[in-house]
Amino acid sequence: MWSDCQVQKKKNSRSYQRTLTYLYLQKLRCPKCNRILGGKATTKKSGKSYFYYYCNDCKIEFKEKIINDYFNQFISELVEYDSVVNQFFLPMIKQKFDEPREQLEKEIKEQNNKLERIKKAYINGVFELKEYNEEKKIVENAISELESKLETTDCTEELKFTPKDILLKRDIDFINKIKLDKEYQERNKTWKDYTRQEQAKLIMKYVDDIELDLVGNEVVVKQINFRESICKPCQELFDKGYIDTTKPAIFGNVLGNVRFSNYLSEEEFGEIIMRLRQYYDVGYTEATYYVDKQVFYFNFTEDNSAIVRVFPLKDYYKLDPDNKMKTYEFGIIYIREEDKFQMKEIDTAFDYIPDESNDSIIYTKETTPISVGVKPVRFCEENEEEAN
Repeated sequence: MWSDCQVQKKKNSRSYQRTLTYLYLQKLRCPKCNRILGGKATTKKSGKSYFYYYCNDCKIEFKEKIINDYFNQFISELVEYDSVVNQFFLPMIKQKFDEPREQLEKEIKEQNNKLERIKKAYINGVFELKEYNEEKKIVENAISELESKLETTDCTEELKFTPKDILLKRDIDFINKIKLDKEYQERNKTWKDYTRQEQAKLIMKYVDDIELDLVGNEVVVKQINFRESICKPCQELFDKGYIDTTKPAIFGNVLGNVRFSNYLSEEEFGEIIMRLRQYYDVGYTEATYYVDKQVFYFNFTEDNSAIVRVFPLKDYYKLDPDNKMKTYEFGIIYIREEDKFQMKEIDTAFDYIPDESNDSIIYTKETTPISVGVKPVRFCEENEEEAN
């Protein structure tokens, strides 16, 4: 059925193809009559196209730039989130529904038990030697084949992502933007690098609809509604402390942004800090947040430090649901200007994350030199081809 659908999709695409790509088609409704807006474009002699959306009934027409300007406020976060989905969520889902190691080990155990039963049957005289050898060979061949399959899963099995790994990788990516900017830009596409077709595909994937409003005769964006299937799992991960969001913050007299994540236990965030220190000598400090003024009192601009992430030291959602407490205590992970990447190969910073499996390490907020292994954050190419 799936194959038939692909054939039909290709037939459909051949029978009707748009010559121009409209980023927000089927996502916009008229702010007056609520009908879905149409799209049109004009192409100048230079070859550049300008896109518009309109409602014939209400005589409303406006430039696509109005929507683009609103989207640009957070489009980089959307692109980054899409990268997280492809890099982590999909492999995690694949592992959830395709557990080759567990199943193969179970089958190997069953075959070994069968081999033991054959041996006992031979000892008890149920089998002649010739029959025993034939049956034994069949089972041993089955075991050998299963063990061979088990070996081919090793690369994929190394990619046992956890939600905590997502937060760690995003921390490392943030630091890499600062410390290895050239290498980071070479490896990561930004919104401006996307073709219009890729941009439209991303919007179609994540956006449910875009609400418009009229201010006088001007069309403005009221809000963008993202698909619940996208927002809900993201919010759940944030609530559990395993994903971050970007929030505005004031640094001295400069307005900027800071990465913020929810509460994790001291043991959990201590582990993340220790794993981060395998790559960068990140620092840790704590700060008081004044709830009524909605402000922190700290200054990282004087010593050329960059805040990696801020997180609450207690679960204030549960402790203070009505925001009646005067102050909250927050932990801050930061990186200094002089701190360098500590691994021999720069590729390590992009293709691997420090492994958490070394149980001989005592996780602490204090700087402690340790050495642990790494695990890859991407599937091997041969495994991807097999999966496809």
